[in-house]
Amino acid sequence: MASNNLFPLPTEIEALTTEWLNAALNSRNPGVTLRDSEIVDINHGTCTKVRIRLDLDEAGKAAGIPELVILKGGFEPHSRMMPYMHNQEVHAYADVLPHTPLRFPTCYFAGFDEAQAQGIIIMDDLVARGVTFLHPQKPQEPELVARRLTMLARHHAMTWGTDDFKPGGRFDWATQTADSTHFDSILVPETWRSYVDSARGAAASVCFHDLDWMIRTKNKMNALSKSLPNVLIHGDTHLGNLYIDIDGEPGFFDSLPHISPIMYEVSYHVTGALDVPVRRLHERDLVSHYRDELVRCGVDAPPMDELMHQFGCFLANGYMIFIVNASEFQPEAINTAYTARFSSAMLDHDTIGLIERLEV
Repeated sequence: MASNNLFPLPTEIEALTTEWLNAALNSRNPGVTLRDSEIVDINHGTCTKVRIRLDLDEAGKAAGIPELVILKGGFEPHSRMMPYMHNQEVHAYADVLPHTPLRFPTCYFAGFDEAQAQGIIIMDDLVARGVTFLHPQKPQEPELVARRLTMLARHHAMTWGTDDFKPGGRFDWATQTADSTHFDSILVPETWRSYVDSARGAAASVCFHDLDWMIRTKNKMNALSKSLPNVLIHGDTHLGNLYIDIDGEPGFFDSLPHISPIMYEVSYHVTGALDVPVRRLHERDLVSHYRDELVRCGVDAPPMDELMHQFGCFLANGYMIFIVNASEFQPEAINTAYTARFSSAMLDHDTIGLIERLEV
């Protein structure tokens, strides 16, 4: 079917008809015929995940499209307010996946409709594939984090020192994390106080309860980000967006690709993935392992002391994300666990002092 049958993209689950799904699958695999489809189950969240059973013809099976797929899109009451997030994830599957060494689920359709503020992705059903999903309340062992850092280093090296972000470059659509306005409407007194007074606020040191400090810190982190080399990052490498594939290799999904310094992503992943005492023992070795992989990829990587300084500064980013992360996006227990991990790391690194001394 012609691609114009795809738009406008459906914003209601009832509109995910066999006819529309057939058009979507044909956008990447022309000649495939979908004879029938059945919605098996629906998982509501930040984005909605719809498991669909496909009755494909032989051409569809020969193209490698599986019987069970996941369709991900904005079908919630809040979805029309999040077009930027939908667009970024579509970019991840449509534009980043063909180039990155990171292992993503196979994608069969990725499209964004600006008029509808909707993005839809059709991908492998990882449950049917048999992968092991990671969970924020089950911290990882350092060896597994090291394997993931190897892949992140290769991903980051892909755009280190390139022209990929300039007009006409392959990632010229990517924006800097430092230019995000996401927190502007959240870092206000009444909203901030509601989070500080919650369970996650109680899990953090009172040193980090001051709103004025958080705003100054955000602004200083943004200035630091713009003063450093920037690369294309996955954008959200917390444990809930990661899996171990059936061959033991680390897998990534729910990417929100942005341009950012490398330690912005490394400090976020390492601190979120490890239990506090394990992180204290292994974080420097893990950053050193990541740096070694960058060097193997041909990057003139900064010295370790500089990387650890950046690591300590960007811890405030992870803290800011989870202290104000809406419970509609992650359950309170997960927001609390992450807030506690980042708060402890910020105390260990004297992040307040590091940020205060920044000359940017």
